[in-house]
Amino acid sequence: MQPGPHFAFGDHDTHGFVASFTASLPPHLGHWFLEREQFEPIPEEPSLYRLSEPERDGARRTRQAVHDLRRQGYTVQADIPLDLALSASPPRPVRPNGLQERRSRLAQAAAARTTQRSTPPTTSPPSARPIPPKPTYAPTVHLTAASGGGRSR
Repeated sequence: MQPGPHFAFGDHDTHGFVASFTASLPPHLGHWFLEREQFEPIPEEPSLYRLSEPERDGARRTRQAVHDLRRQGYTVQADIPLDLALSASPPRPVRPNGLQERRSRLAQAAAARTTQRSTPPTTSPPSARPIPPKPTYAPTVHLTAASGGGRSR
């Protein structure tokens, strides 16, 4: 048997976006969750909570609260405009940009066995810098005799 809803969300004529918790949830827990979702208790109606600052994107914030509570595993009843699962428009088609295919190829390459580390390369890779030839001249180094005032070693 599926338990009844834990929370209910709706649109109230006087208070705007409202929420309440049902008897299937301990009161202190319901109060805690609704306050975390930015709902405040209405003094004249103790079982009802209103969204704080509803003019600040209230519908989206209420839909987000419904989504958050469901993600936590609670059963939530909401009016259709506030229920993201019922009021969401159909998903927009995704334009392929090749990213998924590239990631798939990279994953396949990473999972494949490689023999690169098992045998040392026999020739130098083409991108290696060539070793310059030795100079044909011998550099001249002039050493000066140290005067008697220097330290001995």
